[in-house]
Amino acid sequence: MNQTVDHNALLRSDVKKLGNILGEILVHEGGLELFNTVETVREKTKALRKEYNETTYQELKDLISSLEVTMRQQVIRAFSIYFHLINIAEQNHRIRRKRHYQVDEQGVQPFSLEMGVSKVKDYQLPTDVLKQVIDDLSIELIITAHPTEATKRTVLEIQKRISNILEKINNPLATQKERLGFEDSLFNEVIALWQTDELRHRKPKVLDEVKNGLYYFDQTLFDTLPAVHQELELQLNHHFPEQKWEVPNFLHFGSWIGGDRDGNPNVTPEITWETLQMQRELILKKYVKSMTELMKRFSQSINRVSISQELVDSVEHDESIYLEEDEKWPIESELYRRKFAIILKRLRDVGKSEAGYVTSEELLTDLIQIRDSAEKHQPAQRKLKAIRTIIRQVRLFGFHLATLDIRNHSGEHEFAVNEILKSVNVADNYSNLTEEEKISILEEALNDPRSLLLPEDGYSQETQAILKVFKLIKEAHAEFGKRSIEVYLISMTQSPSDLLEVLLLAKEAGIYRLYSDGHVESDLHIAPLLETIDDLRAGPKIMRTLFESDVYREQVKQRGNHQEIMLGYSDGSKDGGTLTANWKLFKAQEEIHNMAREFNIHLKFFHGRGGSLGRGGGSLNTSILSQPVETLGDGVKITEQGEVLSSRYLLKDIAYRNLEQAASALLEACSRVQTTSNHGYSREKEWELAMEEISTHSLEKYQSLVFGDPDFLTYFNQATPLNEIGALNIGSRPMSRKNSQRFEDLRAIPWVFAWTQSRHMIPAWYAAGSGFEAYINQHPDNLLLLQSMYEKWPFFHATINNLQMALMKADMKTAKEYLTLVEDPVIAERIFQDIADEYNRTRTALLQISGNQELLDHSPNIQESVQRRNPYVDPLNFLQVDLIRQLRETENPSDELVTQVLLTINGVAAGLVNTG
Repeated sequence: MNQTVDHNALLRSDVKKLGNILGEILVHEGGLELFNTVETVREKTKALRKEYNETTYQELKDLISSLEVTMRQQVIRAFSIYFHLINIAEQNHRIRRKRHYQVDEQGVQPFSLEMGVSKVKDYQLPTDVLKQVIDDLSIELIITAHPTEATKRTVLEIQKRISNILEKINNPLATQKERLGFEDSLFNEVIALWQTDELRHRKPKVLDEVKNGLYYFDQTLFDTLPAVHQELELQLNHHFPEQKWEVPNFLHFGSWIGGDRDGNPNVTPEITWETLQMQRELILKKYVKSMTELMKRFSQSINRVSISQELVDSVEHDESIYLEEDEKWPIESELYRRKFAIILKRLRDVGKSEAGYVTSEELLTDLIQIRDSAEKHQPAQRKLKAIRTIIRQVRLFGFHLATLDIRNHSGEHEFAVNEILKSVNVADNYSNLTEEEKISILEEALNDPRSLLLPEDGYSQETQAILKVFKLIKEAHAEFGKRSIEVYLISMTQSPSDLLEVLLLAKEAGIYRLYSDGHVESDLHIAPLLETIDDLRAGPKIMRTLFESDVYREQVKQRGNHQEIMLGYSDGSKDGGTLTANWKLFKAQEEIHNMAREFNIHLKFFHGRGGSLGRGGGSLNTSILSQPVETLGDGVKITEQGEVLSSRYLLKDIAYRNLEQAASALLEACSRVQTTSNHGYSREKEWELAMEEISTHSLEKYQSLVFGDPDFLTYFNQATPLNEIGALNIGSRPMSRKNSQRFEDLRAIPWVFAWTQSRHMIPAWYAAGSGFEAYINQHPDNLLLLQSMYEKWPFFHATINNLQMALMKADMKTAKEYLTLVEDPVIAERIFQDIADEYNRTRTALLQISGNQELLDHSPNIQESVQRRNPYVDPLNFLQVDLIRQLRETENPSDELVTQVLLTINGVAAGLVNTG
């Protein structure tokens, strides 16, 4: 008889262990009364999930309403902390599962690099073609400070320690005595979590956000990035032993934190400069630590080994220039250590004195000298891994650590250019000109080497601020290297002139240089950000106009015939619904890519995805595979926002797993495109026609509610904790552009966050059902076509699965609780009924298309995770509704009441593993 292996038994054991510890802490902190209250709430919500009962429901509501203030806060915290513990247990289980695959020689983990390279081998590509695929691989992940990370850094560090202890407890080689010690430590960390404030007492400043971002480079990314590259190299050499493989650095991290000015007045040039300094300080600190460790290992004596004359000469030369007598390594025969003493001295002096390295290339030269000499004492097949790792790290991180993108709103550039052109009598009112007239003036100015600028104090403060940004970029290139800032992003790009204006400002700062002989140099990529549905539709025309412009074509040529285009998932989804937005994003990529090929231009699409499903969220490998596969060969760039950073990069093993999944998916997809049988790029024309029709119906439904119903904004403002979220100190950026109350100016992040909290989850699924239903009802064969698309087309497969996930996390029974917060019950009931009907319509369509009996049947681990959480999120939602009602009815609410509302917001975010 076959025995079914329960892969999640150990996970449930960990959850139970952590739950028991939390129960013990509840008794200690609040007595049996607290413990019993939490247990009663828990049992009633579980019972309601199993089978709705009006009596049980009313008893639960009465219990929650009757809680006195102190008890209520402790109940909220009990459920919130339980979610933090579940999150830790699940991450720990992911690590355990990966190791299980590695130990079990019969199994290869899906989306591991081992599996990716194995699949590539099956394609039987010629060696030169595969080598080109490897050389062209490019993944760039950009960390951002979007205000969706609701968890404090202190809490994250406790969570990390708990994870490490769980790992030790589960070690089968641990002795009973050791295990008891680990369990004591585990209790101490969980009680520390209970006794720590989970809310920030002030909004973080930009430099606080910079420090939070740097934490991940310091703790995980510095070591994890080279490990992923080394694993790919290992697998290639194993599967293709006839070729000697050296994998180039294809996986990079960049940052927006400290460079994203759009709508955030707190990001000044001074802050950006300080950010670059902090990044350099961290990477130099990491190098000093690594070199100090290497110095201990390289104890070889010239009396035992033969060292290259080139290295001997360089040591003697550099000691005389850079080191005082007391700074030299005292043992003359230990030449490698003498060289490391020089390296350490020069690293510590970077940016401080002439002794310091000017560029990271100088450091690389020294390290390569040591490697080449030291490996001559080794057997040819035995390489020195430690020094090869630091060489790769220096190539990855340089002295800048991470490339910092600069982003600003197109309107600010136009304002500055308008003033500059008026001051030199080129155009009296540039902003009012037609697009053709703007382009003509800008091209003429860009073809003239002479400057248009007057002394800076002759301009308004707004224009001076923009000019300072470009001056900063020029100075940063000189101080930190040109890799420190490589891309300037223009949000709300709506016309070609938006890019030409930035190119003109770059010219005035000397970043784009036109010489008298016509020769051009450029040190900056200029990238449009296409955000709304209308912008996505206009994207191909905007880029064609630019590529046909001789001036802009020369800019692209100077950047290696590469053009970056950012696609915004958040505003498109807010504007047209998730289904239409994702389809328009797919089509925009397809059309712009094909058009760029006419000009022999390589496009890198930058996907501005959020952590939540309503903002393009999902796993990295799924994100990559759901793009038009023909666009991936020129590289892919993706934002890593908010809570995604802690969920993916807090622990080294989890970070490694996420990055190897992304690398494996990209390698396999780019290799597949090279096979002769795949010129159709994994999709049929009729599939695209079907999506176009579904998208049209979906857009109509979405906009009829969001823009067509005059009471919708009232419902949104009152039936969600939108206004209360503003008090949660989770980001330096305002909730809306220009501090406006208009829907158009509301940022997509609080839009998604608010709907997530109230369990409507509208941005992640609404209107999809209407699109599918209309298409299915048109013809009896249409459902069969959609089922075929789900089976064969990665984009459609990911879309359907993400919609299933969204519906699993949404909950109409819980969402209905929020109707009591809407002042007009008629409006509340009417709009909610529309949403609930669409939910049922969408659920029916998804089950038909996927063939599942229940949502997420295809992914039992995720299904179980959501089911494990839902009963415990419910009481937090009930409490939140009760508290928000009190808050809104109280003219001068107490700090305690505000705090409790914010604690429920934090708890729901932890429970759903999503904020915005």
